[in-house]
Formats: sequence, C-alpha cells, structure tokens
Amino acid sequence: MPFRLSRRQIISGMAALGMVTGSARHALAQGPKRVIIPEGEFAPLPIAIPNFVAGTPADNEVGVGVTQVITNNLKRSGLFAPIDQAAYIEKVINIDAAPQFQNWKTINAQALVTGRMTRQPDGRLKAEFRLWDVNTAQQLAGQQYFTSPEYWRRIAHIISDQIYERLTGEKGYFDSRVVFVDETGPKERRVKRLAMMDQDGANVRYLTRGADLVLTPRFSPSTQEITYMEFGQGDPRVYLFNIETGQREIVGNFPGMSFSPRFSPDGQRVIMSLQQGGNSNLFVMDLRSKSTTRLTDTPAIDTSPSYSPDGSRICFESDRGGKPQIYVMAATGGAAQRISFGEGSYSTPVWSPRGDYIAFTKQGGGQFSIGIMKPDGSGERLLTSGYHNEGPTFAPNGRVLMFFREPGGGGGPSLFTVDISGRNEQKVPTPGFASDPAWSPLLS
Repeated sequence: MPFRLSRRQIISGMAALGMVTGSARHALAQGPKRVIIPEGEFAPLPIAIPNFVAGTPADNEVGVGVTQVITNNLKRSGLFAPIDQAAYIEKVINIDAAPQFQNWKTINAQALVTGRMTRQPDGRLKAEFRLWDVNTAQQLAGQQYFTSPEYWRRIAHIISDQIYERLTGEKGYFDSRVVFVDETGPKERRVKRLAMMDQDGANVRYLTRGADLVLTPRFSPSTQEITYMEFGQGDPRVYLFNIETGQREIVGNFPGMSFSPRFSPDGQRVIMSLQQGGNSNLFVMDLRSKSTTRLTDTPAIDTSPSYSPDGSRICFESDRGGKPQIYVMAATGGAAQRISFGEGSYSTPVWSPRGDYIAFTKQGGGQFSIGIMKPDGSGERLLTSGYHNEGPTFAPNGRVLMFFREPGGGGGPSLFTVDISGRNEQKVPTPGFASDPAWSPLLS
C-alpha cells in the first residue's frame, strides 16, 4: 500500500536533468525571481502546466493525471494561478527541446512546467519534469524519478513540492498526509473512525472500525506512528498506532481520564493531560522506559500541550486564571507564562513547525475563530471565524493551517485550510463528515 513507502523507497532512481545551460547555472546560483509571499493581498503567479508528454499512448492517462494533481496543488496553495490549457498557443511534444518562450509570454505565463511519463522495460514509470522561467528563458529546475505505476500521485506531489520550493524559497507541503476523525450517521448516533488521507483528500484509508469513539489523533515526527485517544469500555485510553503494520498498543494505564496526547519532536515521548478529580495536569511519558514525569501540579485544568519544534518549550491551555488561556513553559516544567490576553477564551494551541507562531481556537462574541500569535503572545491575528471552528493543525512548512468547521443545525463538521495570512480558505474533500485533523511531516 502507498502508505508504507518512504520517499527513498518510492524513488528508486533520481537525477537532475541535463538541460541546464551555463547561463541557467548562473541563474540557479543567483536564484530566480521568487514569488513574494506578503501578509496582505497579492496577485498569484501565472504558471502554465501543459499535460505531461506520454512515452506511449498507454501512458497518456497517467500523464494527464500527474498534470492535474500538480495543477490542483499549486492552485489550492493560493500562490499560483495555473493558466487554462485552452489558452495555450504551443503544444509541448518534446520536453528535451527548449520551449518557444514568446508563445508563453503572449499568454502572460511567468513560469512553465513541462514533463514526460515513460513506461520502462521493467514496468516502472519514469517521471521527468522541467521548470522554466519564461521571462529569462532559463531552466530553474529539472528532475527525473522512477517509481511503480500505482504511486504516480505521490510523484505528482513530490514534483509539486519541487516547483513550490523553487519559486517561493519555502519548503512545500504537498507530499504529506492528514489523519482525521471520519464521522458518519445521524448526529445522535455518530460513528467516528480514525482515517488517513493525502493532504488533497485522495487515498482515504480507515484505521479503526468505529466500534469505539476516537479523538485527537496526532502524527509522530517519524510519520510511521499515530497517537490518539479512544473511549471504549471504561476510561479513555491513549494508544499508539503503527501505520505500517496496523498494530496498536496502549501508551499506559493511568488512573482517571487522559486527553490530548501529542508526540515530542524527537518522537521518543508523548505528552498528555491526565484528569484527577476536578482538575487535570500535564504529564510526559518516555516511550522506551514507560516512565512518567509530572509537569504541572495545580488545582486548575491544564490540557492540550504542544511542543516547540526544538523540544525546549511547550504551550498549553489552562483555566488557572479563571477562563481558558494559553501558557508557555519549559518542556521540563516549572513556571508558566501566560501569552493570551484578548477578550474571550483560548484553547487547542499548537506550535508551528517553523517555531514562529502558535495557532489556537478562540471563543468569544458567539463565534469560534482560528488564529495565530507569536510565542511571546504578540501579533495576534484571527484568520477565520464562524459558528464553530476548532482544532487547528499546521502544514509541515508552517504556511497553511487545517481545521474543522461545524455549520450548526443537523449538519456535520468538514475540514478546511487557510493560509497564515488569512487568505485562500479552501474546503478539503472528505468522504463524509470530518473533524480533528492532524497534518503529518513531509514524507520525503
């Protein structure tokens, strides 16, 4: 199954294409003009992505499929404006020949992607692509990959990331997955199953059968394990689920109820909140020794802990000040600093993979908002508001947030993404209702 393969396994051969001229090498060294990503309004970069050339007629379908996935990825990012193929003047037949750049300038393309899919004698697919700067007539990137035919979508995501990074200077996020809670059935008898999919909604896979209630799934930094909470018989338990083998194990048996488990950046520990009486405190468990360390000891409710990328600090939610707010403290415990001071209450904090922001859910004025602030509490910005928005999770490059929204009434929740600037809100396709998303690191 595609979920079992790392990038190293899926790409059995990779090399830069050879059509980089001397002037293009200089351009690569100097760096091309890049998409500037401002906080305010801006115009997405016009980019042309003709259908990948097929080595044989039988490969034509997969060539078109790869092109569509790349086009959709770049368009959904909000940073690129793929040009309608109906406007193309030139038909790309041979990607080894330089394009007629004037034909692409005429339709206002700033960048051009050409590619080819070829079936090899051993049955593998060879995928090649080139990225061109139309204005300078220079090649900016070129790679070739070999893979089994069933993994063509994965190759399309990897190529999308290459294009994104070359044109923005930031890592992409397309070659990644999302784990979430799939919800079906009437509201009063909702069946909740743990599910996983590609970041664009494809390749949905169900990890649990729905016999018990599942909540708060989170990826390990290794991407091969998920931790989540399950309500079965008796108190909730925290589980580890191995994506490769399908095996699961209990993190530990704790007195009382456990909530919001999340991995440390090195994947060696799980931090969570444990309820004891009317309050809950934060605990961390070493997954190798199974030893548990208590981090907070207050009469308040401390929950939803999340590590900083370097593992030195955690942010968490606490009502120790009277209503839920966000606090930051050392990962080893000690004094905590409150960082949220706006009107309303704050919950579900999560640290960006880049370390520059903490995302949160804010409730106030009859609405739920998804927002971000800097780790010192400055620069608070609400990105989207509505009847019920909750549970932000960062893309692996820290540029995009995914969350879930409930419309109220008899409907159910759906997943959405929004840029950290507050632009480009998009609904994520899922088979049914969906909540509690968590984004994986890049698979590559």
